[in-house]
Amino acid sequence: MFEEDIQKMRKPRIAKGGVPIIVSSFAIGLSILLFYFILRLSVILILSACAFVFTAFTAFFFRDPERETGEDVVSPADGRVLKISKVEDKDVGRCVRISIFMSLLDVHVNRMPVDGKILKISRERGFHYPAYTDKSYRNEKNTLIIDSDMGKVKVVQIAGMIARRIVCYVKEGDNLKKGERIGMIRFGSRVDILLPEDKVSVVVREGKSVKAGADTIAKINA
Repeated sequence: MFEEDIQKMRKPRIAKGGVPIIVSSFAIGLSILLFYFILRLSVILILSACAFVFTAFTAFFFRDPERETGEDVVSPADGRVLKISKVEDKDVGRCVRISIFMSLLDVHVNRMPVDGKILKISRERGFHYPAYTDKSYRNEKNTLIIDSDMGKVKVVQIAGMIARRIVCYVKEGDNLKKGERIGMIRFGSRVDILLPEDKVSVVVREGKSVKAGADTIAKINA
């Protein structure tokens, strides 16, 4: 069993929805390359090379490594902690909001920060301001409200200037374990998590890099 687990961890995994994009990109590059052998134009060879480079990038972007789940409240996203603030939220109440910025180089699969049930999922249209600016909270977003042992927790997937597609893997009523995959944002952006202020003690700082499902961002108060 131990050897099987090791092999599973080593096996490359592509995020849900990524395979068609990778295959399509490769097929386009191959088709263009076939035209080169017919027409022998250098510009066609350059276009083919660009398509194959894009294929390699998409394979890298859609990577989805296995993770060993961390303790207490784990990060819902890979990236850099952009901002930690205390806010009043209509669903969570007085809470701590931790904003995580995902660059193009980060893994973009989002994960459950705690065990819980998905109470509500709501999608809002909006703008596409850069995800690292204060205006980004007016961007298009997908919000998940989670019923956990500490009360309601909110995870907000926020589109950015480049990101145009928020993908949600789960549905209302799902009971999920901490670290399970809940969605992704294609090509950059930001994820916010809102935690009840009196239930947790934040253990990360602004500027710190975190990994979804693996790194603890807050301790649950006894």
